[in-house]
Amino acid sequence: MAEEISKTKLGSSSASASVSGSSAASAATNAAKSRWNILWPSSLRWIPTSTDNIIAAENRLLSILKTPYVQEQVNIGSGPPGSKIRWFRSSSDESRHINTVTFDAKEGSPTLVMVHGYGASQGFFFRNFDALASRFRVIAIDQLGWGGSSRPDFTCKSTEETEAWFIDSFEEWRKSKNLSNFILLGHSFGGYVAAKYALKHPEHVQHLVLVGSAGFSAESDAKSEWLTKFRATWKGALLNHLWESNFTPQKLIRGLGPWGPGLVNRYTSARFGAHSVGTVLTDEESRLLTDYVYHTLAAKASGELCLKYIFSFGAFARKPLLQSASEWKVPTTFIYGMNDWMNYQGAVEARKHMKVPCEIIRVPQGGHFVFIDNPAGFHSAVMYACRKYISQDSSHQELIPDGFQLV
Repeated sequence: MAEEISKTKLGSSSASASVSGSSAASAATNAAKSRWNILWPSSLRWIPTSTDNIIAAENRLLSILKTPYVQEQVNIGSGPPGSKIRWFRSSSDESRHINTVTFDAKEGSPTLVMVHGYGASQGFFFRNFDALASRFRVIAIDQLGWGGSSRPDFTCKSTEETEAWFIDSFEEWRKSKNLSNFILLGHSFGGYVAAKYALKHPEHVQHLVLVGSAGFSAESDAKSEWLTKFRATWKGALLNHLWESNFTPQKLIRGLGPWGPGLVNRYTSARFGAHSVGTVLTDEESRLLTDYVYHTLAAKASGELCLKYIFSFGAFARKPLLQSASEWKVPTTFIYGMNDWMNYQGAVEARKHMKVPCEIIRVPQGGHFVFIDNPAGFHSAVMYACRKYISQDSSHQELIPDGFQLV
């Protein structure tokens, strides 16, 4: 008993010493924090982010939806089997993951895979998931190096390697999900990737839907004459140098640190609020989207560094889709907002060379982000484009609404 009491007292003494030590350490830490607070006030501190922050922001944004969904990190391995292409090499053999959300759908519904554009991620489609899930099994992804997906070091040194980064990683994702015979929808740069994927793997794509797609115009086009003149100015030379140096908008957001969220807020409030050409965001939508966009932009640079290899300054494609239009094997629908700065004339020109069915739909009250500006119009356009896949009754056909243009 005496031994037990002694041990107890000794344990108590040790515990007291430990508590005392912890208190001293805590006090020292608090003192250091206080000095830090004085020297570097909270208004000047960097705003941290991480994959966990991105996924949390994504969940907050998607919480306003009514349709249940499953979020998962789909393992695509450390590289395609037997691949020696540098775009997927990893010194640590670390596996890559593609952030994926899948929405509930009626049995037998066609599968619609949605791919976001440059500087975006799958959450940008948040205004569309409920409506589209009523007719499709909707799956949206963050491309490799974007959003909540893995962000490996970007080691590509050419247009070919950069295209492989996105096309082959998407194919590994498709294999992991065991998908085939799906409708593939891509927006802007995501449209470029979707089109290139369909060229390489047409056997898996039922129908291609390209929304405000980039990649049709080349610098050699006559309309690029303005660019030559602009580059001759000091402003043009500076901007061209920044472009070729791979200076991205995301670098600006990271560099601004604590002012980054404010800049993102001003952008989302202006683009989808005061300067919206369609339905403005609600206060809640604006707040949640701003938070989500900030975290996706401020995270580690990866896929964003593709820009200079895919496009030259002025968003002219280095390997334009128009050059391969005659090789397309998948029926295609182009959707453009009538106020989209991305000119639909590239699609008109491409259609002249295509040997597969092709439609061009222009949606009113919509800009480059037509699916946010005019979600109802966008849904109608997608359902019209896919009418033969979603109509159970062959006598029923989706009708193009008034105000739309079939070019």
